[in-house]
Amino acid sequence: MIVSVLGFGGAEIGFEAAPQADVDRLLNAALDSGLNVIDTGECYGESEEKIGKAVAGRRGEFYLFTKCGHSSGIDLPDWDPKMLNISIDRSLKRLRTESVDLMQLHSCSEAILRQGDVIDVLQRAKEAGKTQYIGYSGDHDDAHYAVECGAFDSLQTSLNIADQEPLALTLPKARERGMGFIAKRPIANVAWKTGGEPPT
Repeated sequence: MIVSVLGFGGAEIGFEAAPQADVDRLLNAALDSGLNVIDTGECYGESEEKIGKAVAGRRGEFYLFTKCGHSSGIDLPDWDPKMLNISIDRSLKRLRTESVDLMQLHSCSEAILRQGDVIDVLQRAKEAGKTQYIGYSGDHDDAHYAVECGAFDSLQTSLNIADQEPLALTLPKARERGMGFIAKRPIANVAWKTGGEPPT
């Protein structure tokens, strides 16, 4: 993938209940400006649905990433393989697409990763054409294991002025393995709630 330096993270449009008209305007303006990555997740409220409604008609113009792992209304436990399969299909339906470019496991623990069944679900989804690549989204030792296990095409982890652990813990090995990298929280979430400039 040849991606823009900045991508659109879809959590807040779901968590803050953004009106659909605002999402339509925001995402279409972002794509018009050259941004070509939209990243969301199954547990971000109505984010997937709103993204699907806003830009499904422009699907060929951007890379679409989402995440799975949390049941988010499915009556099965988090990380249950059956639930993951249902969640992946639900995400595709919500996003109004037959496949995504990247499906990521969403912050599961090293212990769950070591069991192997959640990774198997993503690998089968890739084989079935539901996603082009599979990735892991998370931090710390869990992210370290995700890189070391060699199962994933990409890593999404927190990297910003306030959190530079990945520079030593995960990024060197991820680069050595040829993994894609997504910097999560690149400005350390500084602007979410302030509504203005910070005090001097």
